[in-house]
Formats: sequence, C-alpha cells, structure tokens
Amino acid sequence: MATPVFRTYDRAALDAEYNNRVKVKDAMDWIARYGAESARARAELPMRFDVPYGAHHAERLDVFPAAGAAPAPIHVFVHGGYWHRLDKADFSYVARGLMPAGATVVVINYALIPTVQMAELVSQCRASIAWVHRHAASFGGDPRRIFVSGHSAGGHLVAMLMSTDWGSEGLPADVIKAGCGISGLYDLEPIRLCYLNDVLSLTPETARLHSPIHHPPSHAGPLLLPVGALEGPEYLRQSHALARVWSSRGLRCEAVEMAGHHHFSIIAELEEPASDLSRRLVRQMGLA
Repeated sequence: MATPVFRTYDRAALDAEYNNRVKVKDAMDWIARYGAESARARAELPMRFDVPYGAHHAERLDVFPAAGAAPAPIHVFVHGGYWHRLDKADFSYVARGLMPAGATVVVINYALIPTVQMAELVSQCRASIAWVHRHAASFGGDPRRIFVSGHSAGGHLVAMLMSTDWGSEGLPADVIKAGCGISGLYDLEPIRLCYLNDVLSLTPETARLHSPIHHPPSHAGPLLLPVGALEGPEYLRQSHALARVWSSRGLRCEAVEMAGHHHFSIIAELEEPASDLSRRLVRQMGLA
C-alpha cells in the first residue's frame, strides 16, 4: 500500500485529485470556449485593452466600462490556471455577466510561474488593485466601490487580496469592499506535495506563507466562496476550510456548493447576467 503524503492521499491519488484537466473529460473544450467567448466579448463590448498597471510586461489589465452613469462600482476579475497557465484574454467574457447591472469590469493579468515566484505574482495582483483605486476616475469607476472575484488559482489570489494590509500599501484599509473566490485554492500544502510543484517550486515555508487559511485578515468585507458541487473532495474541503477559519474570527464568509457544476462549468456562469453566480455578484455590489 502506498504511503500517504497528505491526509489520506498517496502521491498518485493527490495528483489525480488536483488534475482538473483529467478529471473533467471535456476540459479542453471548456477552455476553448473561454477563448472564443472572450474574443467575441472584446469585439462587441466597449473596452480598453492592455492598460499597463506596472513596469513588468505582464502587468496589464483590460477595462470594460459600465454603460450607465459614472462613477460605477468596479469589479476586478483574477484568472486562474494554477498560477502558470492562461491569460486575461481567456476571461474577457466575464464582463457579460456583470456589465448589464451597471458594473465596470476590470480583468487583470499577472506574470506566470516560473518566470516569477509566487511572492512576486501576489505582489503584482496587489499592485493592480492599487492602480484601479488610483485611476478609477479615468474610466468612470468609483474607487470607493471595488470588488474582486477570481476562479481557481484566481480564487486563491482573491483571498490573498482580502487578507492584505492595505494601510501599509498606502490605501484605505477597506479598499476592497467584498470578494468572491470561485472553486479556489486556499491551502497550498497539498499543492506543494502534488505534481503541480514540479512547476511551482513551493517550499513548506512559501506554501504556508501564501495559504490564506493561515492568514485570515483582522477585518475585511464579506467573502463568498462558490464551489462546484461536482468538484472532488479536496476542492470542497478547501472552500469550507477557509469559510470556517474566517467565521471563527468573526469575519463574514460563506462557502456555497453550486449544484451541477464542475471546475470548468462554474466560471462559465459569468457569461450570462441571469445566472446564479452573476446575480450573487451583482447583489454583493449592491446593484440588484
């Protein structure tokens, strides 16, 4: 019998649990759909493409301004891809789910591992929020109403943003009013112990440092954690574990299992303003 490396999982079982492209048989079809729908969104929606928020060539963002009266609430979306794959251009379609309610949508990029380490990647995401806050007026956004969401590794980055000491960054402590991590990753220890670490090169120390379950904020706006009910047990554990940690500190956090959804279908909810996930985010922004 193989030796467990994390909880009850041996290495092969842990690899299988986190390999979404194998678990979901039509995963590549979903990823192709993301790209096609995003290209269509960029062609049809008003936008500003590849706006720099920092000096690194990957520090770019796309702005989809609200059609209604300015200043509009700003929803910042952080893409996934296990920190080493995909691009903001694969997720332009998320603007479709939120713009009709009156939100400006900003989709950010960041440098991928291994070209940078996790600490720099997280720092870039923080820099994007600082840029959005300071430049909101330039695209009709309200710097007092910034919200964030992200999928998979992007959910992890959302939780890291929610745990940031923004005062030390020269920003209001409540610069992010609320967040949403969608089928996210909040405990990086199993990530360090599975096949993904061949690329990520996390040490025990860096895995803990960048695990949101170990670093809940002292205060924060509400955090919503939707997770596909068809995800494997580790993804379900990740969301519920973070919700318990936040709730134990008196912070508002709710994990919600979304029926019928797996890792790739859940984020496609943001293609449609009438979907459950889009409506949840619209309510979180006070636009319902």
